[in-house]
Amino acid sequence: MIDSLINKDIELLIYLNNLGTTQWDGFWLFMSNKYSAIPLYLFLLYFTYKQFGLKKTFVVVLFVVLLIALSDQTSNLFKYGFKRLRPCHNENISTLIRLVGNRCGGSYGYFSAHAANSMAIAVFFGLLLRRKINYLFPILIIWALVVSYSRIYLGVHFPLDVFTGILFGLIYAPLSYAFYKAFLKKFMN
Repeated sequence: MIDSLINKDIELLIYLNNLGTTQWDGFWLFMSNKYSAIPLYLFLLYFTYKQFGLKKTFVVVLFVVLLIALSDQTSNLFKYGFKRLRPCHNENISTLIRLVGNRCGGSYGYFSAHAANSMAIAVFFGLLLRRKINYLFPILIIWALVVSYSRIYLGVHFPLDVFTGILFGLIYAPLSYAFYKAFLKKFMN
């Protein structure tokens, strides 16, 4: 069963990755670049500050940093625990995929920290600001899904790597948000 799942994952990667064209490569490289989201992060921090003030914004930043650290460390634990080669490092399929950007990353890819972090940020801020900006939550989810898909497009992660990363982001963000709310209730009321 596991072998069948892995084979389907490889087939899906090859299919999705080969849908890419050079005309779109720049867009997907941009979406995958961690620095391209800085304007979004600044907007989220600015809006958080305007809505909640400096003290609560500082607490938000603290919880977001802890959330990202948790998802990054979990990703690293899985990567070195499972030791599943990234598609671009897997000699059996590396010639069947498009490696966009000529940068593959570390040897192991299960699961995608990009997917986990972007989804975690999207959900955390979506929960935090949902009553203030109605349309923000779906926009953030779409952004996180685009960032996640960029990893498949670029040829550096399998779809299962991305799906698992998204799942961890969806699990960790509400937990972090709940701890944030409990912290505010205990220490800031």
